[in-house]
Amino acid sequence: MSVFWIAISAAVAVGIPALATGWAQSRIGPAMAATLAEKPELSTTAILMVAIPETMAILGFIVALMILFRAA
Repeated sequence: MSVFWIAISAAVAVGIPALATGWAQSRIGPAMAATLAEKPELSTTAILMVAIPETMAILGFIVALMILFRAA
């Protein structure tokens, strides 16, 4: 496999989940802020709801590392 395609595939493996994470958090953040204004006791739920999409970016990074190390 050429180095170009390996680099492109690793970049896509990180880029698409990172964009999806940003989109999800842009929807969750304002909703959680409004919810916390009315019910402050839901702060734990708010933290979890913001943290869950971040795992997509982390897993994308892990997949990119696997692509790069497997190709080496």
